Amino acid sequence: MAVAGLLLVGLPAVYFLTVYGCGEEEDRLAEAMAGEAVLGTAPEGADRASRYQECDDDLFVTAGTQYRYAGSPKTALRHYREAARADSWRPRTTADGEKVPKCFTKPVDGTTAYLYLESPAKGVLQVEIVADRAQSEWC
Repeated sequence: MAVAGLLLVGLPAVYFLTVYGCGEEEDRLAEAMAGEAVLGTAPEGADRASRYQECDDDLFVTAGTQYRYAGSPKTALRHYREAARADSWRPRTTADGEKVPKCFTKPVDGTTAYLYLESPAKGVLQVEIVADRAQSEWC
């Protein structure tokens, strides 16, 4: 009984502690995404509040910037469309060829990354890049 209990509880615990979660590949991807020039640009009137990069236990890597911003959502979107194009990001399209609003894509560190602009809400504008090595689709 003790051996069965050890196998049922111990092996998953060892897996979780040694294999599951973020590692060097995700750290490298996060650094590459955080270095994308588009995250360092802001529309006129925006003040950077914070920059971040993280990886969750499902290996989704995120890098982004939040700004204090009281300007127009249209102005912010226009700014990031231009900044994204200048940094080689392309509008994300559906299978039917339609553009997905506020979403851009490009390869970063060997995987497809997605740049997303969250419309200004309550004075905060957020620009974020998300990717994972499993090539999940975003936005």
